This record gives sequence, C-alpha cells and structure tokens, in this order.
Amino acid sequence: MKKTMSIIKPTCLGLLLVLSCLGQNVRPPQTPTASEDEVVKISTTVIQVDTTVTDKNGKIITDLKAEDFEIFENNEKRPITFFSFVPVGSATPGKLRSENANPALPTASLRPEQVRRTIALIVDDLTLDIYDLPLLRRSMRRFVAEQMRDGDLVAIARTGGSIGILEQFTSDRRQLYAAIEKIKWNPLAKKISASAGGAVGGHDGIGLHDPDQEGDNHRASMLASQMITGLRELVSGMKRLPGRKSAIMFTEGFKLNATELVGPRRDPRIQAALEKLVDLAARSSVVIYTIDSRGLQADELAVIDAAKDAQDGMVYLAQQTGGMAILKRNDFNLSIERILDSQKGYYLIGYTPDPETFNAGKSRFNKLTVKVKREGATVAYRSGFFGVSNSKEDEIQIASKPKERMTEALTSPFAVSDIAVNLNTLFGNDSQQGSFIRSLLHINAKDLEFTEEPGGVRKADFDVLAMSFNNEGIAVDRIVRNYVLTLPPKEYQKFLAEGFVYYFTFPVKQPGPYSFRVAIRDKQSERIGSASQFLEVPDLKKDGLTLSGVVLETLSDEELQRERAAQSQLSVSRIENRSYTNMLNATSLRHFQRPTILRYGFEVYNAKLDSAHKPRLTTQVNVYRDGKLVMEGKPSAIDLIGQADWQKVTSFGALALDKQMQPGEYILQIIVTDNLASGKRKSSIQFVQFEIV
Repeated sequence: MKKTMSIIKPTCLGLLLVLSCLGQNVRPPQTPTASEDEVVKISTTVIQVDTTVTDKNGKIITDLKAEDFEIFENNEKRPITFFSFVPVGSATPGKLRSENANPALPTASLRPEQVRRTIALIVDDLTLDIYDLPLLRRSMRRFVAEQMRDGDLVAIARTGGSIGILEQFTSDRRQLYAAIEKIKWNPLAKKISASAGGAVGGHDGIGLHDPDQEGDNHRASMLASQMITGLRELVSGMKRLPGRKSAIMFTEGFKLNATELVGPRRDPRIQAALEKLVDLAARSSVVIYTIDSRGLQADELAVIDAAKDAQDGMVYLAQQTGGMAILKRNDFNLSIERILDSQKGYYLIGYTPDPETFNAGKSRFNKLTVKVKREGATVAYRSGFFGVSNSKEDEIQIASKPKERMTEALTSPFAVSDIAVNLNTLFGNDSQQGSFIRSLLHINAKDLEFTEEPGGVRKADFDVLAMSFNNEGIAVDRIVRNYVLTLPPKEYQKFLAEGFVYYFTFPVKQPGPYSFRVAIRDKQSERIGSASQFLEVPDLKKDGLTLSGVVLETLSDEELQRERAAQSQLSVSRIENRSYTNMLNATSLRHFQRPTILRYGFEVYNAKLDSAHKPRLTTQVNVYRDGKLVMEGKPSAIDLIGQADWQKVTSFGALALDKQMQPGEYILQIIVTDNLASGKRKSSIQFVQFEIV
C-alpha cells in the first residue's frame, strides 16, 4: 500500500563535506550452486542425453516412457539404462513483473539458486541487414519489457563483438536496454558477406566453375568461422551458469557447403568447427536456437534460392544442439515464446557407451541418434560428442584454478560470498579532474584471516582486483593492488564490529553504460569475495540536467536533534571527523536498522539559470519495493542558501525508516526537475538501493 512520505529537513554540513570529497583524489589507507542437477553427463561409464519431444503444435509431450525411445551411438543401438522426465523450474518460470512496476528501476542481483531461466539473445550482426535492425530492436525491447520474468538471467550479445564475457548476463533491465541500444548495423561484415556471392546470397545454380568462386568460398568460410567462434566463446562461458540454458540467435544464416565444379561440397573446416561447438554445447547444457532475422521473404524464386543455402546452416546448427530453427516468421516475440515453451521440460536418457567411445587413440566425434515411436511427435536432441569424459576436462580446469579464481569471480554474474563485500559506485564531477567514478567497497573484516603480531597487533594481507567493462564486455580500466592491514587491538575490534571501506576512482574516458566489478582475495585463507554494479555514465556536455551519485548517512532522532542544537558551535573539522566513517560505511554497505534517520545528499549539474543567474529546482523522493511504489514524497524546492557554484548545486534530505517498513530490499528514487528547462532535459533521476535488516 502506497503512503505519503514526509521528508525530514536535517542539517546539511556533514553531507556537504563528503560530497565535496567525491571530487578529491582520496586514496585508500596503505595499511588497510546450481539451481538444477547436471543436465548432460559424459563419462566413460554413462552418457546422459537431454531430449525434448513436442507434438504437431509445438507443445511439450510429458507422458512418454523409456520403451517409447530408441537411442543409437554411431548407428549402433544402445540399451537405455536411465530414464526420467525433468520439468524445468516451476510450472510458471517466474512471474511477470507487476503492471505498476517501473522498468527503469534497478533490480537486485540474482543468486544462483534463484535463476529459473538463463537466456542469451544473440544478434548475428555479421549477416544482419540494415533494414531488419529496427524490427529486431523493437522485438528485443518488447522481450525485456513483457516476456522477461523474475528469475531470468539474460544477456544481449552480438557475433561481431566480444560475446563471451559473462558479466553481460544480468537480471537488470536497465543494463539490457542499454545493450539493445548498442546493436548497430555492421557495414564491414556486410561487405564481406555481400562480396562473397553465395556466402549468404545463394549461387547461380548451374554448377559451373566461376573464376572467383574459390575466393567466394573462402570469404563464406571466414564469415561462418567467425560466427561459430563467437558462439563457442559464449557457450564456454555459459557452462558455469546454472541449469539448462538457451542461446537464441537472430541471423540470416551461414553457408555449410562450398560450391565446386561438380556441385556443392561440405566445407571441412566449417564441419569440424561445428562438431566442436556441438560437443561444447552438450557439455555446457546449452541449447542453440536460430531465428531468421529476415522474417517473411518475397515469394520470388530468386529470393528463395538465395536464402536456402544460408537457412541450411541455421537449421543444421539448431538441430545438432537440440534446438529448433524458426523461419519465415515476422513476429520475433512469438518465435521466442515458442522456443521458451519448448524449454519447460525434457527427457534425460542414459546409456552405457561402447568401449571404443573413449579410446584415446581415436579422437572422433561420436554421432547420436534418438528416435521416438509416438506418431506425430518431433524429437530434438544433441547430435553427438567427442570421446573425452567431463572428468578429464574438470581435471584440467582444477589444475589451473588457483590462478584463475580472481578472474572468474570478477566475470561471474553471481557474487562470490566467501568474503562479504558490498559495492556502491557513484558518478561525480568537479572542475579539476572532470567526470569520475568513485567506487566504495565495504569489506566484512570478520571474513579475513588476521595473524597475531607482537604487542597484540593484528595483520591481514589481501589482494584487490577492480575492473570496469563497457557494454560490449571489453575491459576499460583495471586496478590491481595488494594491501597489508595492520591494526592495534582497539582498532582491530572496531574493524571486526563495523568492517571497513576500500575506495578507488576511475576517470571517465567516455560516457555510456558500464559494469563495475571488484574481487578481493584473502592471501592467508584464499577466500574470495566479489561484487558488481551497473552504471550509466552521463555526458555532461549533451545530457542536460544530471545528478551525481548519492551519499548516505544514518543517525538516530536524538543525534539529529543534538546536531541541530550544536551545529553553530561545531567546527568544520569536528563535523568531518565525526561523520566521515559513518558516511563511508552507510554509502557502501547500505544496510540499515529501524528506527533510524536515513540522510542523503547529491549534486545537480547543468541546471539552467534565470535572469537573476539562479536555478529553479525542485526535488521529489520516492521509495520502491519489489518494483512497486510504496512511499511517495511531495515535490519541494531545493534550498539555494549558501550555494556558491550554480553548475554544481548540492541538495540533501532525510527520511525516517520506521517500524512500518518491513525488512527487505528497497530503492530510494530521487527526481530533480529544472523548472527553467523543457523537453527531455527537464528532469533527471537517480537511484539508491538499500536494505532494511
């Protein structure tokens, strides 16, 4: 139930000091599961194959028995030793968001056990036609707004970019919308495909050798190879994600066969690459689906012939990985829904492999065939695997894991919680260093292993790895530090009780969406903690009215009253010393108890000025929970008394966290309106996620 929220008018000097510190180059102290069982199992003693069976309407068939199936390995029938039907998630894979939910609000990060569906939407921009781009973008935005459900972990990727970076998987719709906006037509790749003749556009069909055919075949092979390589990177990364995964690719397809004088011939390089991709998809529990991005084609013979070669590649790739290819459909969202419906359950069929399957001297691709006896049923399954057991691959990964754990923690869409860490990333700007990003990392000192030194001194040794990634998953900035935290007995007890904050600054090299990620490793225990945050970095030269990040502070009602009474007698330094640690902890950790006063402060940039050279700004504060508005503030004018720089106006406020607010996660929304501006630049919005514990 929504209620009106009264804003408390607190004193502001303490927050002003910390807001000004956002622009200073403050350095940190120098001494400071899976939600489902494994789907595909490949070992020397058992092979498990996941198989989907649908009726003529594309609906899942759930009542089949083991005797309804036959399975063949390399054309030899094998007896079925294990059989079960596995429903994926619950009957409804996570509820749709409320109609009243704000799609622009940030969402809490999912834990592995909360993931119901893992979906990668892949745009094959190596073949995408510029005229198909608007429809595709609209369809993907509609998917995020209407088809994405609670518990969905989603990535938007493209074959012409870096699509193997795991931090692109998110439940945050803001990050997905930003990724969709980054999908562009790739003119260079299109030149390759267009010049390839039959690469994606067909061939003359007369079977005669063209003097340029060898070059055309080479270009077609390059196009397909790059697409397959990108898919392998993505599938390899998805192996670490929970459950059975869907990779849905929008593409104009790729050519499987090279054109020769005697007719078409399967390109051996493409065939080998596809077999490796199929094997990796099986081991990673990823099903690949393909949707023709051209939709319905004109009913002309030339167009049909031109599309057929490319569609053959789409159909082959989907069928070999247990998915489906959807052709000649203009409604992409209906196609996605059909694909997701087919993922609601599958049969797990196990058999004992032939002794020669894992013969080290025969590195071959073992072909699988699954048949179902029910009339009218369509079966989808993975076409095969290489004769290497999963246990062998795991041994290789485990051997190299100590060196890679920090990087894995940094790139995973899930936080690693061996060490409890909380990250808050703030945007700011000042006249000296321009725009910057300040990241504050709260670290639970209880999770570090301290050694005892002479005199009761305690020492902890830890590494910090921090990186920022742009929306294509490319690393932009990197910080690697080692710190030795040496504490006398009293400070040690305080650190154990309150934790401490590590903070660092990245300069803004270019505006845009970024993922900021931090991992910490305790060198004594080898425990690791990680955290991440998505942030849209504004362009102050173009974006008009803009807000900084929000600084927080907590205090009791009694502390607030004492501060009001004594403020005139306090020096600036006394207020700064008293408040600074409180603000760092509150801003980074954002865990608050009831009842308390939550005080917030921020800066407003690019406000327009009236004839008296002053801005006219109003602010409104709202609180959301689970995407729903639960507390609504009243608009009020920003106090301009004491302001010196109208291009960086400081504002503050406070709200009471009373006992009516139940424990859980909340979002504080701040809306600032420039009453002298018009259009899209009239308002700016900032958010802070916090938790009542």
